[in-house]
Amino acid sequence: MKITAIEAIPFAIPYKKPLRFASGEVHAAEHVLVRAHTDDGLVGIAEAPPRPFTYGETQESIIAVIHKVFAPEIVGLSALDREDVQARMGRTVGNPAAKSAVDMALWDLLGKSVDLPVTRLLGGYAERMAVSHMVGFAPPREMVAEAERVRDEYGITTFKVKVGRTPFSLDVEACHALREALGADVELYVDGNRGWTASESARALHAMRELDLTLAEELCPSDDVLGRRWLVERSAIPFVADESATRPGEVTRELLSGAANAISIKTARTGFTASQRVLFQSEGLGVETVMGNQIDGQIGTMCTVAFGAAYPSTSRRAGELSNFLDMSDDLLTEPLEITGGTLPVREGAGLGIAIDPDKLAHYRQDT
Repeated sequence: MKITAIEAIPFAIPYKKPLRFASGEVHAAEHVLVRAHTDDGLVGIAEAPPRPFTYGETQESIIAVIHKVFAPEIVGLSALDREDVQARMGRTVGNPAAKSAVDMALWDLLGKSVDLPVTRLLGGYAERMAVSHMVGFAPPREMVAEAERVRDEYGITTFKVKVGRTPFSLDVEACHALREALGADVELYVDGNRGWTASESARALHAMRELDLTLAEELCPSDDVLGRRWLVERSAIPFVADESATRPGEVTRELLSGAANAISIKTARTGFTASQRVLFQSEGLGVETVMGNQIDGQIGTMCTVAFGAAYPSTSRRAGELSNFLDMSDDLLTEPLEITGGTLPVREGAGLGIAIDPDKLAHYRQDT
């Protein structure tokens, strides 16, 4: 199981429509396919989605740090040396998506080496996860139409509504329209991507107090320390730390400071190894977790399902697993399918997925 090479391959797949939220917008999935090779012929795969407006990474920076920094440190180790790999990558500041993709590719290798699904190696709790769908910025009528289509076509009944616009009345109107159209049986929660101040957040939540929102995520900036604490103390809705809790230490800081009382876990930024640490920390501190989405493609979505379904606490809530529906295509030989509002884990070895070579040749950006 000696690691012989780490590849970082850029690819770009257009979205059917731009995805818009408070911190920016994306028009194409300009991601990086990471492949880890071993001396016995196994290949582990994962996906790194750059989010420059959130974490500072770009497609080019992910490729550079993997090829120039991580690969020279990792090649020659065993794929079983996960903690050594973590320590060596940890010497480099930042680069969460690049580190996570390398980590998950190694877990895929481990599953393939013992002919078991990664989700069973992690915990093996559930066979599928309920799906939450993200509704991005648009006029209220269009947001309602999208939610109704997704509900009717895929059976999804949990929706994460992007908010954070100024004036906040735009988002309040949209959330009211969604609740009125979808009814009381559908779960709604909001994500501000740090777009409001604490006072704007408080006023917006007051204006939406009758909508039975279940969560509020990152409504104001993470460095607004006193404002976030003030807001959380006054809200009956659990506040989810997402971009503000990208490492285990940040999770502890956000929870103990009173700036949040729930945690979003994204395998795209903490892989499987660090995501375990975040999960167990959260469980130990008695807070809920949500499986989030970094606008992943189908590869990244399957990573989220594999991790989320592995544990009782991460499979309790619907995971954010449907962003790939907005992509015009993907790289997998067998595309993911959401049915009855759920997405199953794959039974094959590792992540249970394979790359279509023709699609990769078509969408890759380095040839």
